[in-house]
Amino acid sequence: MIVVSWGAGTNSTAMLVGLKERGIVPDAITFADTGGEKPATYQHIEYMQGWCKANGFPAIVVVKKGGRQETLEEECLRRKALPSIAYGWKTCSQKYKLQPQEKYFNNLPAAKEFWKTGQKITRLVGFDADEPQRAREFDDPKYENWYALIEWGWGRDECIEAIKRAGIPLPGKSACWFCPSSKTSEVRWLSQIHPDFMERAIAMERNAELTMVKGLGRSYKWEDVIASDDMFPENYIEIDCGCYDGEAA
Repeated sequence: MIVVSWGAGTNSTAMLVGLKERGIVPDAITFADTGGEKPATYQHIEYMQGWCKANGFPAIVVVKKGGRQETLEEECLRRKALPSIAYGWKTCSQKYKLQPQEKYFNNLPAAKEFWKTGQKITRLVGFDADEPQRAREFDDPKYENWYALIEWGWGRDECIEAIKRAGIPLPGKSACWFCPSSKTSEVRWLSQIHPDFMERAIAMERNAELTMVKGLGRSYKWEDVIASDDMFPENYIEIDCGCYDGEAA
């Protein structure tokens, strides 16, 4: 049984193309929605739903965090905090990405029956050949990770080539629009292309009760970056964060 943890970005989309080219049809494809993806990512999900159907792949199952029904942004505002990665933790990924997908498979009849045979589900993870250090061995009673892109020797360039070869629009980077791991160029892009999101990100910073970090940039506030750019407009640069609202990257 083969499943794909699809992130809706370049690597995971290239993985689907690679499977198609090798005649491998996965048993399930899941995408975990934090509620904070960029509009281009949601457009890409819809596009790939059509691609999967046309190529005999299962539909992409969109899963969300269980328990309290709220987005990651809403949780941060409620808790007067920033996403955990701002503090050096990854609990936001655990809660909003990993756990919803694991819960889905724990309740999937086909997965339950497969596990009864004593076998592990093969789970594709989209680390590419440019980042082999991220592919670590681990002991999991239910899953065996398959780092297909590394096995195929596909780095970032090869992934982009594969997506173009399949005629799929390039998805750009998949991440929450308020992700603390964003580069300053991405912060400026957000301010230019989605000023409403930037206003919400600044509201999140102002609402947070901070002692360990200064803001979404950890050592700096996004608000200060934008304020500086208002004084020095030459700091603005054009970058492409998604083909659906700009040129393909």
